[in-house]
Amino acid sequence: MSFEQVRADWTRLGAEDPLWAVLVADDKRGGRWDADEFLELGRQDVARSRADLAGLGLPTTWDRVLDFGCGAGRLSQALAAHAAEVVGLDVSAPMLETARRLDRSGGRCSFVLSEDPDLRAFPEGSFDLVYTERVLQHLPRPVLETYLAEFLRVLRPGGVAVLHCTTRPLWTLRGVVWRFAPLSLVRWAQRRLLHYPAPMRMTALPESRVRALVASSGGRLVASIPVHEPETHWEARRYVVQKGE
Repeated sequence: MSFEQVRADWTRLGAEDPLWAVLVADDKRGGRWDADEFLELGRQDVARSRADLAGLGLPTTWDRVLDFGCGAGRLSQALAAHAAEVVGLDVSAPMLETARRLDRSGGRCSFVLSEDPDLRAFPEGSFDLVYTERVLQHLPRPVLETYLAEFLRVLRPGGVAVLHCTTRPLWTLRGVVWRFAPLSLVRWAQRRLLHYPAPMRMTALPESRVRALVASSGGRLVASIPVHEPETHWEARRYVVQKGE
């Protein structure tokens, strides 16, 4: 599966049901997410991460932030309350249109279309914080690993990345399907049986591989925090990474 296929799928998801595609819930399909409720969940997620960072002795306010895979901007806006500037980057133009429409940051957020399977649009040392939640899991593994290295490149010395990665499926019915069914069958089932506007792939990345990639890219894995979200049918971890001074 290519980067261009990911872009095509998420362009369709963003056009047809953007808030549900970001936070999948059966009772929210068909445009039933309330925008205020959706944005509040973003504030809660950022508050949790800021508490984690504070506990690690790391900064909780920033000059410039990259919200990678910003979707409809729920995290961008929450981050903007603690930053001078937030750049929301996404592959889906319709998602970005929704993010701009919902933006209440007072001009602190800008939303940029990602057209490359890397971060070549940004020079080295562009950001104090890179933040990504429920995004890397949808990328093909080679693209995912490229981005992990790129996050370290675009961080300023001492800068921090907060990265959410799925590690393996749970032993639930859907988790077993993810473990053993070929991707082509999963994509077919999501479209034909679950009636998704477009399929959403899931990619596992073991913690050992994250550690190796971070170290080879000049970073230090500061924390690895378990994520308990059984409704997703996946185990995941939230990594806090710091670039060397």
